[in-house]
Amino acid sequence: MLTHTPVIPPATDLMRASASSLAFGPRRGIYLDAAERLTVEGPPLTANEVEQREQFDLIYRTLCAVMYNYVPLSGHPGGSISSGRFVSSLLFGGAMDYDLAQPSRDDADLVSYAAGHKALGLYALWALRNEVARIAAPELLPSDEKFQLRLEDLLGFRRNPGAATPLFKQFDAKALDGHPTPATPFVRLSTGASGVGLPASLGLAWAAADVYGEDAPHVHIVEGEGGLTPGRVAEALATAGTASLGNVVLHIDWNQASIDSNRVCRDGATPGDYVQWTPAELAYLHDWNVVYVPDGFDWQQIAMAQRLARSFDNGQPTAIVYRTVKGWKYGIEGRLSHGAGHALCSVGFHNAVAPLLGAAQPPLPCCEPGSQRCQAGSDATVAEQCYWEALQAVRAALVDRPTLVDTFALKLRASRDRLNRRALHARPDAPRIAEAFPVAAQAQHEIPAQLKLAPGTKTTLRDELGRVFHHYNKVTNGALVIAAADLLGSTSINKAVEGFGTGFYHRRTNPASRQLATGGIAEDAMTAMLAGIATFGHHTGAGSSYAAFSAPLGHIAARLHAIGNHARISLEGGANRPFFIVCAHAGLKTGEDGPTHADPQSLQLLQDNFPPGGMVTLTPWDPQEIWYLVSAALAQRPAVIAPFVTRPPEIVADREALGLAPASDAAQGVYRLRTSREGRHGTIVLQGTGVANAFVFQTLPRLIGKGIDPNVYVVTSTELFDALPVAKRAEIFPEAHQQEAMGITDFTLATMMRWIRSDHGRAHTLHPFHRGHFLGSGSGAMVMAEAGLDGASQFEAIRAYVDTL
Repeated sequence: MLTHTPVIPPATDLMRASASSLAFGPRRGIYLDAAERLTVEGPPLTANEVEQREQFDLIYRTLCAVMYNYVPLSGHPGGSISSGRFVSSLLFGGAMDYDLAQPSRDDADLVSYAAGHKALGLYALWALRNEVARIAAPELLPSDEKFQLRLEDLLGFRRNPGAATPLFKQFDAKALDGHPTPATPFVRLSTGASGVGLPASLGLAWAAADVYGEDAPHVHIVEGEGGLTPGRVAEALATAGTASLGNVVLHIDWNQASIDSNRVCRDGATPGDYVQWTPAELAYLHDWNVVYVPDGFDWQQIAMAQRLARSFDNGQPTAIVYRTVKGWKYGIEGRLSHGAGHALCSVGFHNAVAPLLGAAQPPLPCCEPGSQRCQAGSDATVAEQCYWEALQAVRAALVDRPTLVDTFALKLRASRDRLNRRALHARPDAPRIAEAFPVAAQAQHEIPAQLKLAPGTKTTLRDELGRVFHHYNKVTNGALVIAAADLLGSTSINKAVEGFGTGFYHRRTNPASRQLATGGIAEDAMTAMLAGIATFGHHTGAGSSYAAFSAPLGHIAARLHAIGNHARISLEGGANRPFFIVCAHAGLKTGEDGPTHADPQSLQLLQDNFPPGGMVTLTPWDPQEIWYLVSAALAQRPAVIAPFVTRPPEIVADREALGLAPASDAAQGVYRLRTSREGRHGTIVLQGTGVANAFVFQTLPRLIGKGIDPNVYVVTSTELFDALPVAKRAEIFPEAHQQEAMGITDFTLATMMRWIRSDHGRAHTLHPFHRGHFLGSGSGAMVMAEAGLDGASQFEAIRAYVDTL
């Protein structure tokens, strides 16, 4: 095992120490150069093995060129080609233990394409792997074709499910998304959006390590240097290095080319266009092991690097940095091959495929405009036929190499056999998130004794959320994992993990902790990593920050998580795997922090912004509602749950004495807080802690004193309300009341538009911006008064509204 302190040779271009320069401090990570190790240990592959891999890569690169050419001019050929060698080495070279017949085995190693734009390459490799098994070892394939990715499925590359071309329908081809989603077998995450894939993949690795312990499955992450530039990636690298996620191997395709640049990173003494680090430096800075591969197309160096990655025993994650050329041997290199390639059936395309298909019989279909044979580009049916004939030519090239196919089939069989011999089992005390959902489904019948609140006492909504989380953590044996943007105590989410170890999680020294350090003030990586943890299927996560930050910064990861759940269910069935974005310190009651933090706009980013089942937002006003709302959301099992909770303490309302509906009604999403006796004074709709508390304790007594008696509704969750049957919704909140209602909200007017159905009601609705400006700083009470949302202002506005009825 390699546990020595690294010696960093000058050729690595890592930082060097001298009297006038800065060097890295002590690292737990190890640095090695694969080429140098070859000189010490000798080549790991025989000449015959190298030749077989060369043949396979030629077929793969040809298939990439064919896919780009015939679909029409769609995809990212350059990065797919430059990464193909090291990914095929993973799949067939013994670096991974997995079972081709069972794509969803939790105990298997997996590949996660954080670089979602390399989807063309992913699909090509998956299809060739399937072909190898189909030809030489069909017993290795899933019995149900929906869990295969066949060569025929490549007809669906970047196609809509509604496509109606003949072969797409004849072969029942899968519609393969432009960036990977779990609708494709062996893909766990939706990736490709601005660096989300890497922290989400680390979440998969964390969850696997937590379930299986020391001998956990490995997660191999594929990314390029351009994909390392988003800020959330640096946050994620810090997270994995700090927590010692040793079951992660990050494979970096360092080709220096992005969409706009051919010099992304600094290269030696030449500054980069975007960043002034190399991928090796970035990973090593964050305490990762680093294996540098000077020639990312050299099979011996690739094999040596992947062997070294398996040999590290220091507990740190590993990055292998492969120096490559984007678009290698395609005829277009660098940034010009990132999202573009050769023109349809051009000379350049034919030159690219000639080494494999130049002498193909029948000849490769030529779809140049004017060709008598076909008119691709003007007729989708003809283009599809040409594409299929080209795919069959690639298939024939593989069939014509039986030794290669037999050898690679043996590799697939060996991978399965190694996995079975490992006989991994979840640790006996592993978390069980599945235990939460039956409890949540019964939550409306009884609140746990320890969560009951005495009327008249004071508590914060954030505290009660933390206590509800803690209850579910005990039910599930620690399946709820938390993180915060340096706000664990401030947002009270730390209450969720009391009794589950102390301090931050570390895989070797503190594995019982349920509290992650996700790079500090790092909402981006935090949300994506928790989404990945939930995706593995044994946990849920809850990440907390100010609503002003967690809603916008977590939105991309939340959206991709929802897309991924939808895609996985379409393939496998089952249910969503939810996680929580805690929007804490929400609304104007955080006024001391000023308008930069006391944000009314955050709910609008999430509410009504996802397809059904994608997101449930929660907007409680009374601490007693937290249990019922969180449980109702868990029972619905959306992909994402976003509770909005405030910072200051609130009085626990004596609902019975005040004539208010019980807190359990909050689980409906909308409920009638108070019913008018005569129905002559209109309808008020409340949303948010600040305005609802001001109404109950300040406005309502004044209204009663003046004989004003409106119907009063509270919105606690738009999405929970939408999940009710239509008749039930009409019974709870009749349309006549919606047509006459005015609203009062902690959030924006847009969040009230569906409840306040008339121009008259909207004109009378109170919201933080109704006076036309951002609000100032000060106590929550002062800012509420400035906004005209305090009790006295509400009373005057309601009286004016009633006078117009």
